[in-house]
Amino acid sequence: MTFLDEQDNTMTPKTYRKKPVEIQAMRWDGTAEGASLIIDWVLANGGTATYLCANVERCAANDHDSPHWVAIETLEGRMCASLGDFVIQGVKGEFYPCKPDVFQKSYELVEEQ
Repeated sequence: MTFLDEQDNTMTPKTYRKKPVEIQAMRWDGTAEGASLIIDWVLANGGTATYLCANVERCAANDHDSPHWVAIETLEGRMCASLGDFVIQGVKGEFYPCKPDVFQKSYELVEEQ
């Protein structure tokens, strides 16, 4: 019997607990150097990521003061990580950004042995 077979067909909410899984993640510090580290990690693991600037001309003229993002191609399309966001490699090897408050509620650090 599979998980789906075990569910009854009534349309009432049920309570489920997320299975514990371990993921890898990096938090972006907002710098170009930090973006490069994340992008290199994503690319080395089969993902696609780029560094984007909101306004290239303004950025060049004003000491890089325009917003920047790490753009990641996810299973749902392109998503952007902002300053302070985490980039997660999921259980199927996929990459996606995660806001710090959601990350804190969902994950805890696994202590290295």
